[in-house]
This record gives sequence, structure tokens and C-alpha cells, in this order.
Amino acid sequence: METTVLKKIWLSPPHMGGSEETYVKEAFDTNWIAPLGPNVQQFEKSIEDYVGNNTYAACLSSGTGAIHLGLELLGVSHGDEVICQSFTFAASANPITYLGAEPIFVDSERETWNISPVLLEKAIKDRLAKGIKPKAIVAVHLYGMPYKVDEVHAIARNYDIPVIEDSAEALGSSYRGFNCGSFGDFGILSFNGNKIITTSGGGALLCKFQSTKEKAVFLATQARDNAPHYQHSRIGYNYRMSNVLAGIGRGQMEVLTDRVEARRSNFEFYKEHLSSLPEITFINEPEGSYSNRWLTCVLTPSFDIREKIRIALENENIESRPLWKPMHLQPVFEKNVSFVNGVSEDLFERGLCLPSGSSLETGDLERICGIIKNLLK
Repeated sequence: METTVLKKIWLSPPHMGGSEETYVKEAFDTNWIAPLGPNVQQFEKSIEDYVGNNTYAACLSSGTGAIHLGLELLGVSHGDEVICQSFTFAASANPITYLGAEPIFVDSERETWNISPVLLEKAIKDRLAKGIKPKAIVAVHLYGMPYKVDEVHAIARNYDIPVIEDSAEALGSSYRGFNCGSFGDFGILSFNGNKIITTSGGGALLCKFQSTKEKAVFLATQARDNAPHYQHSRIGYNYRMSNVLAGIGRGQMEVLTDRVEARRSNFEFYKEHLSSLPEITFINEPEGSYSNRWLTCVLTPSFDIREKIRIALENENIESRPLWKPMHLQPVFEKNVSFVNGVSEDLFERGLCLPSGSSLETGDLERICGIIKNLLK
């Protein structure tokens, strides 16, 4: 007797547009199988044109590497402190430790789920009172929702602390008409396989000046000095994106607008079909914010209900995921200084990410909503 295997629905799978293969083939045909070449240059230009606001892009092997280089270019080193949003993926915080610095974690506010301006200023004042000025602030546009840009950057300017704008999940999001990634002293993008566009693996560091981009590229290519032989006057990294993967990125940039529209359409479908359930609530866009809705996230009344929904979906071969576990709750960071208000812990307990891929079909969305409705009715 044959067993029927239900179609797998992933949380956020890659979605090719069609021209990626052409650019990859071009790399093979011209033998540009290296961490440099025309695809890298064109991919960077397409990012710069899209993000705008006088942004310069250096394409790298990961978003994590981009944060690492951004911190190094800001002079972060051993013994320094860097304020970091707690409610985020570990890649926002890990690079701080690569440089021997300490992450200081700051909790979220409820409107955007991002770094709380109130707690941010409290953290800065506390560290200054202890004779330590934070070297940088890592603020995150979580799940594509812009953080409180005006408030956060006003505080950063007041205390003269640079901001690394973690836009790993926010390509295609904007605030007051300006694209995310263009607000900070440095911006970060990720092209991991689950992001709104992908290069399989990869990321970009967004800079304010061409000269800064050149410094980033120098560090990303093992900091090789300008000499006919291999000479190095400082430590570098192997972080440059390959020309092959950049070909995928070129093709993905051509369909980015469509991908944002599809993700936002997924959110609207879920909201239309699930908002009548008292156990399900959604995060709305504050005035001035435009989210790419990279992932559609819902809040439930309790951990138990969240888990019932997650397991019910899992039993039907559908992937969902709890919201990020805050960094200040992670075993590796449990001894770090943190400024918390309970918001991110509550969101982690009750929140769930629903399948949000841009290739989802109406039947997939109906199936997901049907399972949740039947569970909660």
C-alpha cells in the first residue's frame, strides 16, 4: 500500500528568476571562475543603484563577514564594547567577539520588535558612567521591519557613536522613502539561501564613501599590499564574493521588486484569512515604514498555542519557526551585560514565523491557513 507524501512547504526557499543561469554561464564561458570579475562589478552596481542614497557596495562571502569588516573599519578591537540588538540572529553579535570586543545587549520595543531607543540611551549612559564609551551600535531591521531610524540615529549622533545597520533581512524595505541599508555608517546585506534574494551564500557591506569600499575590498582580499610579490602589512580576510555567485545575484536583482511584492502579498493573505482568529495577531507597519515582509510573523497568546500550531504544521510537512531566541538568553552570551525589558523574551515565547517564500502558490497558503483554522476553531 502506497503512502501519500505531502508536498513539503519550506519557510523561505530560494526562488530563481530565470536569468541567473545566463550570468553564471557567462562566468564559465569567459573563465572568470574567481573571487573577482564582471559579475561582481555589475552586481555591486545593481545594489548601489537600488539602495541609492550615495551608497557603495562591496560584495562578500557572507553578511557575517560584512559585519566583521564594518566593525574593523570602525576601529573596534580587543577590550571594546559594542551595543547590539538582542532580538536577532547570532550573526549580528558573533563578529563583535571575533575582534575581542564585548557585545552589550539591548532589548526591543513592541512597535517594530527592534532595538528600543529608551533602553539604548540607558545602556549608553550606563557604560559612560562606568568610563566605557561603546565603539558602535548594531541595530537590526528584524524580519524586514525597519527599526526606529529617526530615534536610534538621533541618539547615536548625540553620543557620537557610529551605527552598523544590519539590513540582512531588509533588502527592499524602506523608511520615509529611503531604502534600508542606507542609513548607518555601514549597512549590511545578506544573500543567504533563505533571504529575499540569494547568491546561495553571500552578503554585502554598504559604505558611505568609495574610499571606504576600497578599504573593505582590500581587507576582504587578504590585505595584499600593492607589490609585484605577495606582501602584507596587516591582517586580512578571505571574504570576497566569487564571480560565479555574483552572477546569480545579478539575475536575482532583476526580480527583486517582484519578490518584495510576493512576500507582501503572502502577508496580506495570512492577515485576511487569520486575523479573525482571536489567537492570532500580526505586526503592523508604523507610519513611514515599508517592510519587505521577508517573513510573515504572528503572535499567539502563549507558548503552548505557538507550539501546537508549529507541530500541527510540521505534521503536515510544513516548515515554520519560532521567532529568534534573544542573544541575552543564549548560553554563549549569558554572562554579557544586557539591558532588558521583557519584550524580546515575550515575543520569543509566543511568536511564530509562517512559510513566506515568494514562490508560494495560493493553494499552499490556503493549506497552511486551513490547518491553523482547524486547530484553533
